[in-house]
Amino acid sequence: MQTTTLSFENLHNHGELFANLFRARKQSFIVQKNWDLPEALDMEYDQYDTPASRWVAIHDFGQVYAGIRLTPTTMKVGMYSYMIRDAQRGLLGTIPEDLLYEDAPVDEQTWECTRVFVSHATPQRIRRRIHAYIATAMLKASREEGATSLLTLTAANWPRWFGRCGLEGKAIGREMFIGDGNYQCVSIDLTGNLH
Repeated sequence: MQTTTLSFENLHNHGELFANLFRARKQSFIVQKNWDLPEALDMEYDQYDTPASRWVAIHDFGQVYAGIRLTPTTMKVGMYSYMIRDAQRGLLGTIPEDLLYEDAPVDEQTWECTRVFVSHATPQRIRRRIHAYIATAMLKASREEGATSLLTLTAANWPRWFGRCGLEGKAIGREMFIGDGNYQCVSIDLTGNLH
């Protein structure tokens, strides 16, 4: 099993991995969850997949088992910033504006973690291991970018698996139904994992 953090600077070193990650996202979010998202060339993408982002892939022999996208909360492209903040600002009709208790942060040490998935094709027997790999890779990639906290919109059952993965999180928004289930904004403190 391999863990790779992709950026626009290193895509050329990883062959088809970037495209395979976006293909796996399409399978997870458009095919399995039936979310109405942009797609092209059998890949899911959106306006937040920019050179400022990083993508973490858990993969082996061309098969992508899981992935995440990390975006700085200081990012700005035209009218867009980052997904959670733009939802709060009313720019995204599919996510409620009242998803956070307070204003979305704009801070160099806070990154957003979105498009978290474990592929439907990932065998059940290795899913728990995949969750651990994705948590470890997320922490490592975030720390390498100087983040001390992450902001994520995740499934509302997050307390159950955060503890198993060694993550410290706290709810920073209400639980809400979006598309296919209940979701909640969570802040993940990285300061305890900085060694």
